[in-house]
Amino acid sequence: MERIEIHSRTTKEKGAIKLRFRLTDGRKVQLFHKSDIIADLDDLSKLNKDGTYIAGLRKRTQNLIKLQEGVSNEIAAMMRAYDVMKNRGIEARSDLFEQLVYDELHPEIAAVKTSGTLLERLQLYIDDSMAAGLWGASRNSFYNLLHKEMQRHLTIIGRLGIGPQDLTANDLIGFRNFLFDEYKYVDKWKRLYEDEPERMIPKKRRGQNTVATRMKQLRAFYGHLEDCDEIQKSPFRKMGKERSKITMRERYDDPVFLHYDEFKKVFKANVPDTLAETRDAFVLQCSFGCRVGDFKKLSMANISVDPNGIPYIHYLPDKTKKIYTTEVETPIVRFALDIIKRTNFKFAILKYVTGKSGYNAKIRKLLEHCGIDRKCTVFNEEKNDNEYIPLYKLGNTKLCRKTHVDIMNKAQVNRYAAGLHRIGSNAVDRYTMLELKDKFKLMCYAFGQKEYKVDKDLNVIK
Repeated sequence: MERIEIHSRTTKEKGAIKLRFRLTDGRKVQLFHKSDIIADLDDLSKLNKDGTYIAGLRKRTQNLIKLQEGVSNEIAAMMRAYDVMKNRGIEARSDLFEQLVYDELHPEIAAVKTSGTLLERLQLYIDDSMAAGLWGASRNSFYNLLHKEMQRHLTIIGRLGIGPQDLTANDLIGFRNFLFDEYKYVDKWKRLYEDEPERMIPKKRRGQNTVATRMKQLRAFYGHLEDCDEIQKSPFRKMGKERSKITMRERYDDPVFLHYDEFKKVFKANVPDTLAETRDAFVLQCSFGCRVGDFKKLSMANISVDPNGIPYIHYLPDKTKKIYTTEVETPIVRFALDIIKRTNFKFAILKYVTGKSGYNAKIRKLLEHCGIDRKCTVFNEEKNDNEYIPLYKLGNTKLCRKTHVDIMNKAQVNRYAAGLHRIGSNAVDRYTMLELKDKFKLMCYAFGQKEYKVDKDLNVIK
């Protein structure tokens, strides 16, 4: 049976103190609450530990009556808060209890808070942000992953019903640790992963950058709740600078890309039929430098020919199209045109990018077949040391974009000229206003291709 008492441990004999309370429920539960009540010790001596007047008290001053009413109100709020804690399965911790008591004592502030759980409020934030155009489909999918991971974490620790205001700085550290080591819980909690595709089930420790990204997403969510006055203070702001820095820290290895001679080796290598389509898609994506999500959507409708007979692709990058509506225009070098005319952008391997037989896996097989085995330095977080891995093992769609940028930069073509970045990025000023024909010349030079012209049907003009 729960019991609430004034918890006064002062050695003062006169004067005033700020009251503190203790709630106990059997031997296992002991919760403390610091109130804002300032009590004169002489008045306090006229109250029992439970806030009632001592027996036989006759004279009750206005200050004493006010004190007794304040104590009674505080105890009632603590009792309601403890009922909420039990009903919602919230861990019996004083920091969580303190927030619940605050909500009970300040209903005018609590009223603006969501009435739902943390997971419900997070889902609402995700849906509203997508609908408002604050982010696109790609970022939305990552936020949905955050929601799933948080749901599994809260299920495992028995706190599925907590509200957004209940999460503490210590809880954030616990969630971060879970993200790193979720793979350890899969066997014991198989039911939580029954509906997940095999490729989405964690099988090893997550990387530091992945975890940092999730924590930054969660921080943005709590920043939104702060801005909307739904919480008094984000738990991220209670972590302290050092812990916050560690939690958000990302680590980047040296960028991995194909050097031009390695790209040329892949382009000219004899490959088996099983890798022919992969090679076409890979070198074509390298020539454009676009993200795989945009590359998958390209079709013949994305090709135009300018008045000078230069063919080019044009598209709105999915990542930024809700913010910037200017299309990317990238000239098509000759080998890319040949691939496009032969395939019409129809690559069956792009149906699945990840997985054991997806596009990424086939890129690695292609690079291995072509002997792209230059050693690359990669930091191993489990061993806390560098490893030296053949480049082909690091192959994926991001390699295409990085390879494109490197080849272009080394040919004195900045990123904006390559059509990869908007005006205003850190581009070399003298390239920011290049016309398409100038980009075409530079790209042909960068990829070692001859300039050419086509008619409106993409036939090469001799």
